[in-house]
Amino acid sequence: MNPRAVIFAPAGLDLTVNERAFFREVDPLGFIIFTRNVSTPERTRRLVDDMRAAVGRAEAPVLIDQEGGRVVRLRPPFWRKAPPATVIGELYRRDPERGLEAMRLNSRLLAADCASIGADVDCLPMVDIDFPETHSIIGERVYGDRPEPVAALGRAAADGLLDEGVMPVLKHIPGHGRATVDSHLDLPHIKTSREELERTDFLPFKLLADLPWGMTGHLLFDAVDADLPITVSARGVKDVIRGHIGFDGLLLSDDLSMEALGGTLGERAQRAIAAGCDIALHCNGNMAEMKEIASHTGPMSEAAMRRFEAGRAYLAGRRAAAGAVGPAEARRRLAELLPEWG
Repeated sequence: MNPRAVIFAPAGLDLTVNERAFFREVDPLGFIIFTRNVSTPERTRRLVDDMRAAVGRAEAPVLIDQEGGRVVRLRPPFWRKAPPATVIGELYRRDPERGLEAMRLNSRLLAADCASIGADVDCLPMVDIDFPETHSIIGERVYGDRPEPVAALGRAAADGLLDEGVMPVLKHIPGHGRATVDSHLDLPHIKTSREELERTDFLPFKLLADLPWGMTGHLLFDAVDADLPITVSARGVKDVIRGHIGFDGLLLSDDLSMEALGGTLGERAQRAIAAGCDIALHCNGNMAEMKEIASHTGPMSEAAMRRFEAGRAYLAGRRAAAGAVGPAEARRRLAELLPEWG
């Protein structure tokens, strides 16, 4: 039977007996870890190994948000301090060639950090566009304020991860930049015309639609579906994400425990899958919430499995073709490009 169409997170630094039994029973596709799950490299690697052992699949994906700047789960002293996206974006504005190289190198180093604990999926690149009204939750995470440079930097970020054998996740489809509230707390309501959205917000995702994994944003676009956020909108997923943008990779919801979505956790998961998301993502490690979500989701669809397997093949092919750039050489060259982050 296919794995369940969910990704869950553990509550703490070690897998509990109850978590182990629950994960074995419900068989989620994979897992995601946060700062609360990270201690030393050895202990964190043990947690990752234990989660995979619980579902009996050594290849079960383990996700992490390791962007650089303030959005990192792996921190000093065990892991390097990586620059925020805006720093590399500024270098790109001065010198596009050096900016793209810096992004690729930085992403290779981020991937090496992920791999050090066994995580094989990094929730990056984030190609939301920076607007004057963009909420601070996006802030230093943006690459720029124009779609084409943002897409170019997003491609470089994805390439760096892929070259090190780590799967990128394109987010937040179809664009979080115009949100004026934090979707962790409220539902962003965007009133921009469809024509303008296609010219700006949607364009970086369209230019990167060949990437194997993506993640929705919890966003209400009047021009797409005035009643439902994209994550739970069949019109949003099918017309915009799969249709206009052309993304046919594995589609994850953003975290279902975020307050942008209404209804119970089970209803949110059920509605996200029904709308066309392949995987429901739940991140806070709350056992009662995970049980509710599991009771409202089933095995991955055959289409979702096709996308998942295609992603694995894509990643394997990219890793095999990648040039050898060791971490020491990558850090040396990145320090030349960004001396303050060397």
